[in-house]
Amino acid sequence: MSWKIKPEQSSRSVASQRWVVLLCLGSFCLGLIFTNRMWTVPEPKGITRTAAFEAEKLKLVSEGCDPKLLDEKEVKRVSKDIFGEVFKTHNAIQTLDKTISNLEMELAAAKAAQESIQNGSPSSDDLKNTQSSGKRRYLMVVGINTAFSSRKRRDSVRATWMPQGEKRKKLEEEKGIIIRFVIGHSATSGGILDRAIEAEDKKHGDFLRLDHVEGYLELSAKTKIYFATAVALWDADFYVKVDDDVHVNIATLGETLVRHRSKPRVYIGCMKSGPVLSQKGVRYHEPEHWKFGESGNKYFRHATGQLYAISKDLATYIFINQHVLHKYANEDVSLGSWFIGLDVEHIDDRRLCCGTPPDCEWKAQAGNICVASFDWSCSGICRSAERIKEVHRRCGEGENTLWSATF
Repeated sequence: MSWKIKPEQSSRSVASQRWVVLLCLGSFCLGLIFTNRMWTVPEPKGITRTAAFEAEKLKLVSEGCDPKLLDEKEVKRVSKDIFGEVFKTHNAIQTLDKTISNLEMELAAAKAAQESIQNGSPSSDDLKNTQSSGKRRYLMVVGINTAFSSRKRRDSVRATWMPQGEKRKKLEEEKGIIIRFVIGHSATSGGILDRAIEAEDKKHGDFLRLDHVEGYLELSAKTKIYFATAVALWDADFYVKVDDDVHVNIATLGETLVRHRSKPRVYIGCMKSGPVLSQKGVRYHEPEHWKFGESGNKYFRHATGQLYAISKDLATYIFINQHVLHKYANEDVSLGSWFIGLDVEHIDDRRLCCGTPPDCEWKAQAGNICVASFDWSCSGICRSAERIKEVHRRCGEGENTLWSATF
């Protein structure tokens, strides 16, 4: 039996084979295109950085470095940057805090000054004139503590280290230095003692009268009122208290204080911490000795009373809080106690307590001129009215030093 293939079936078979070949070729090409697209994957950036870092570590290892050290260095660098920023922020906060504190203190001082003027205290006509006309800035105010019976001492100071007349005005205008004898009133207001001071002030014009009754046991109160009055009258960087039996080199004092001008709260003097004397009848007896602990204890550090200086912030603090500041028997102890609880820098400068010749003379010859000279045995220059001229001649800085000084 034989089969016969029709011509139509043969042509259809050839056509089908061609389509299959073409379909296979097309599928192959599409497969190539699809495969290339799928396997060309972009490399992530993080992987690139990691590879670069690993390559750097491999390089360091090949050069003899430990990769652990590299990690530690990286941590230290980041930590250093963080601590640096924290330190800068801390400094900025401290600066801002000091600025705010100073502004608050000045605002409180201004309010207190206004209240004092309205209430009539301090009772100085100059205070009212100063507040109404505005203030200029001075370097320092030097208050010379004096008494009614010390006329000869005052005249000896005027004849030596305290400029007079036009020179005193020039000292204020050109050097920014105010010098005044500081005294209050007698127990009998308007009595002969007060009239004598008024006549002396009319002649020299170098007194600062305080709203205070004079008395030896009232020195602490006088010191407090002096600083409160001085800071209300004059805007200065420093306020100085000195006794009228001490020799002072004004230019050297100014140069000493200027070094501490940028500090906010400074207390400058010859610091000491003498014994608390509980025995009655002795000089410098402390009635409140029990506050300082057991018998034989010493006072806290404070400046000797012959000469010391405080910055404006501390004088303003006294002015604002004068009604609540406690007064001990000794005025230098009282002043030191007012600063115990404050952030105050105590500066111990022994040039503020030199001895009289030959001590101050030797130091002057060595180029270390003293700020103040006195005798410890007398708490001032012994027989100062007679001897201060000799001390000035041998230990004085010279008048030209004062006028050529720049502060």
